Amino acid sequence: MLKSQDLSSRILSFSLRLAGIFAAQENCFQYLQGELLPTLFGEAGPLGGAAWTAPTVRSGWVQGLRTLARHPSALRFLAACGAVDTIFSLQGDSSLFVASAAGQLLVHVLDLAMRGPAEGRRGPRARDWPACAQKIVCHIEDSLCSAATPQVTQALNVLTTVFGHCRGLWTQGLWVRLSPLVARLLEKDPVPASHSLVDLLLSVARSGPRGAAGGVGRSSSVLSSDRGLWETLAQTLSHLSPTQAGPLALGILKLQDCPQALRTQAFGILLQPLACVLEAAAQAPGTPGLLEGAAGDSMTVDTLLSSKSACVGLLCCALAHLGLLQPLPQRPSPWPQVPLLGAVVTILRLCSGSAAPTSDVGGRLCAILVGCGRVQRAALDFLGALSQGTGPQELVTQVFSILLEYLMSPESSSMVLKKAFQATLRWLLSSSKTPGCCDLDPHTQQFLRELLPVLQKRLCSPCWEVRDSGLEFLTQMTRQWGGRTGFRQALLASEVPELTRQLLRDPESYVRASAVTATGQLSGWGLRATPASPERPGAQQESLLGELLHILSTDSEGFPRRAAMQVCTEWLRDGRADVAEDPERFVAGVLQAASRDLDWEVRAQGLELALVFLEQLLGQRGSRCPYSVGLPETAPPGVLAQALQVLCRVQLFEFAFRALFDCDRPVAQKSCDLLLFLRAKAASCGSLQEAGDSPSVASVEATLQRWQAGEQGQPLGYLEPGAIVAVLRSVDLEGLRDTLAESSDHVEKSPQSLLQDVLAAVGVLGENEADCY
Repeated sequence: MLKSQDLSSRILSFSLRLAGIFAAQENCFQYLQGELLPTLFGEAGPLGGAAWTAPTVRSGWVQGLRTLARHPSALRFLAACGAVDTIFSLQGDSSLFVASAAGQLLVHVLDLAMRGPAEGRRGPRARDWPACAQKIVCHIEDSLCSAATPQVTQALNVLTTVFGHCRGLWTQGLWVRLSPLVARLLEKDPVPASHSLVDLLLSVARSGPRGAAGGVGRSSSVLSSDRGLWETLAQTLSHLSPTQAGPLALGILKLQDCPQALRTQAFGILLQPLACVLEAAAQAPGTPGLLEGAAGDSMTVDTLLSSKSACVGLLCCALAHLGLLQPLPQRPSPWPQVPLLGAVVTILRLCSGSAAPTSDVGGRLCAILVGCGRVQRAALDFLGALSQGTGPQELVTQVFSILLEYLMSPESSSMVLKKAFQATLRWLLSSSKTPGCCDLDPHTQQFLRELLPVLQKRLCSPCWEVRDSGLEFLTQMTRQWGGRTGFRQALLASEVPELTRQLLRDPESYVRASAVTATGQLSGWGLRATPASPERPGAQQESLLGELLHILSTDSEGFPRRAAMQVCTEWLRDGRADVAEDPERFVAGVLQAASRDLDWEVRAQGLELALVFLEQLLGQRGSRCPYSVGLPETAPPGVLAQALQVLCRVQLFEFAFRALFDCDRPVAQKSCDLLLFLRAKAASCGSLQEAGDSPSVASVEATLQRWQAGEQGQPLGYLEPGAIVAVLRSVDLEGLRDTLAESSDHVEKSPQSLLQDVLAAVGVLGENEADCY
């Protein structure tokens, strides 16, 4: 079959992978290496044929060899058939998937070759390395010395994978041998493959010998020797451009065993763009508080002013890297909080056009940055991250002022407004953490009074993304401050609650979903749009509950229905007064809507609501784990029997048993959890009488079997508590739970699935199915 000229590339690729699987077995390798393996993986195979032009064949060849390499004799076979040279060529394949797989295979072969000689020694000498390893390392050396950047990139990527995944002692000897060639790349202008070089150096710095105490962020002992890795890292920081050096500087600052001088140099790299902005805007001459090496760097200034794209790229990278560094415990100390706040506020003013720089450099920066949404988003993200620190009140006031300016500006795009809302929320919440203060401080209260009219305006925006961002901000604020007097007074004095209620009928589904969540939060804290009438104090709540049930039953989009179901669950869990008046009717209506919903998340949330209701019926609020180690709390027989009757009336079992065989696995898992929880409660109550082999139980079991087979027509009808207990004990819920816990891989990668692929590939499913099996 393999010699056929009409063989499709898919079948050939599959045959290559299948042969690799078989050849990895001891009893198969000896049999196949005589003719089949050289025919498939040697020069006489598809390498010289037209099929080799198909990427799927080349990919199958690499994957087959990768699997075959598990066999102890694989290295001799690879050397004999010339496969290593083919792997070298595939590193530059036009298909990125093939090229990546070839690089990984090369690392795998090198690791296999070096495991033996490196065993028990600190690091084998170069002349002791196996021939296959010598060939690969020499190829890497030649690539590092190449004038072609793609060749250098391939070598650096292979070495990055080696030091990232191989933990043998031989890797230390490999670095000693190759590090001079890596350092020589820094002598070229520009530095070739700078991104790959950074990745390699950080991979080496994080690596360590097998069994070493160090982990991620620690270095092996050989790397701290004289003129070792630290010197190479310092030289690289000096030779790369500011944009290229940023990722390396961030990676260095994340290391735990890094020399202080190198950390200082790396932090200065990240601070230089912001220091230049401060100097250019004449906001802080000399940039007090920043590292001395961060200011006055001509290369950084040249990059900022060279073009708009270069300036934007450098500032965004610097802001992003500092934002990632800020929450880390190994960040530099002392952290220059005040200068950083001043710099990011200055950048935001330059972008909005409200800054008034006096220097030529500041004027050019302002012309470049004004209206730049990308820098605005990055600066607002970093400004939000800086809320975890402190600053003088004057600077905090400037922060709130620039945030309010962006929220009010008609020039702010929807994404910039979203970032501004997020940063505002973080600063408001951090300002409310003043020790000994139970309410809002005067500065925050004043800002809130200025903010709410802006929020009110944004909720009426013609752009749905803006309305959605405003609702999300309102939801988070209410969740955190709903009980604070100052916030309640300011909110109720505005039209925000009424506008939120009106947005339940917004034409955009995302906005309706956010409005449902926000309305649920407002209502939960008693922040109603208008006071209820004295004659009917619960009339408005009934109306709101009716609106949520209407959304749950009729909304054409899934997002609002999901939000409505979550709000209903929260209201039931919190014991809301309007729900507590008749919880049975409330739960029945919600479950009826959830059971018919086509959105699996709505059905799953309906089962969550059912579990909350069950816990409340049994008097055990907050029991979240059906499989807790301890025995379940015993419910009195009378309470359990009454609870089962209520559950039957609200048709919970109809919903739960149907969900048990739901085509969406998360729904079936949640139903299984619920029924196991209920069965555990029933088991702890031994005196509850079962229905035994009554016709009712037999009918339910037959119905469940039909549901499992896909027939969903016949309902269960009303059941007695004893019948429910009997059915729960007869269904293999544990087995179903274990099946649902398995991923789909156990099916896709099973022997039966492999045989089905073989049959499908040769097109004989009908004729030879029994023979193949």
